[in-house]
Amino acid sequence: MPDRPRERAPGGPVPCRVVVCRDCCCGSPKVAGVDHAAQSARLRAQVPARISDCLDVCDQANVIVVQPSAAGRAAGARPVWLGLVNDAEATEDIVTWVRAGGPGVAPLPDVLDLYVFTPPRRAVRP
Repeated sequence: MPDRPRERAPGGPVPCRVVVCRDCCCGSPKVAGVDHAAQSARLRAQVPARISDCLDVCDQANVIVVQPSAAGRAAGARPVWLGLVNDAEATEDIVTWVRAGGPGVAPLPDVLDLYVFTPPRRAVRP
């Protein structure tokens, strides 16, 4: 039986989650040489993941955001934005980290530190 993503048990803790950008640039032929469908399928098969429309950081395509679990948030963790995730090895490193607990629970692997970026703040409209 293949590994399945950890799901939230009724009344259980909220797990670490992954958001995969797939719209304007991420997941498109604009980022050549990447099997975008395989990357999304691998993440969805292994960890709680959802696909999002454009996250407005196209210069970092492909973008993946790892949201902390309830335990991670309690430890002070914030979402971790990963950009230029364009190879299968990086996707596997993300899967391994998320399955270990993700932000605030498991230390960020050194190799993933290369992908971390701070997204620009969106302008607040009056």
